[in-house]
Amino acid sequence: MNVSVVIPALNEEEPIAGVVRECLSTNTAREVIVVDNESTDRTSEFARAAGARVARAPRGYGRACAAGVAAVAPECEVIVFLDGDGSDCPEFIPALVDPIARGEYDFVIGSRTRGQREGGSMNAQQITAGCLAGLLIRLLYGVRYTDMCPFRAIRRESLAQLGMREETYGWNLEMQMKAARAGLRILEVPVNHRCRAGGVSKVSGSFRGTLLAGARIIATFARIALARG
Repeated sequence: MNVSVVIPALNEEEPIAGVVRECLSTNTAREVIVVDNESTDRTSEFARAAGARVARAPRGYGRACAAGVAAVAPECEVIVFLDGDGSDCPEFIPALVDPIARGEYDFVIGSRTRGQREGGSMNAQQITAGCLAGLLIRLLYGVRYTDMCPFRAIRRESLAQLGMREETYGWNLEMQMKAARAGLRILEVPVNHRCRAGGVSKVSGSFRGTLLAGARIIATFARIALARG
């Protein structure tokens, strides 16, 4: 199965090169696309040197993911998303892709809370938010999630059907809610999680970032929950 990996990246530098090499070493990904989300360092240079193609997007997590989707090869069948800070573990890419390749599922998402987490890799707010979102989605659509993990794989054609529009931090939640509402075959699998290898998180790295991300996620949930169809 033809698999493309999309990595949104902002000011990651050396960690991004390591992440790209780890993705390619799984022998599952045909290509790795790093989306330079208006970085101010040498992200693009390091990514290309490690074997990735580079796309560009204005700032915004959802914008970066959408730009990566637009840049995948025409023959791509499955898209894997993961972060470029080194916290996700690319060796789990086959665990996400294989259930799709077997024709059993359309969307497979990693759960950091069910996997092995390095100490300090997730804060209490992240864990609580993932559990709360999962509970509310289960009440709405009957689908159980335990995390809003960015590490996920989805059939390209299934993603196209979702009509993704979120441009910032609500992208992951939007995908999970719309996938559940659309009746996609969904599987959650445990994945390991590490402390980020470089930089400071734009979400959990500051009180302001946490508030902004939280507000955007709440707004995304309300928009999709209240939408018709």
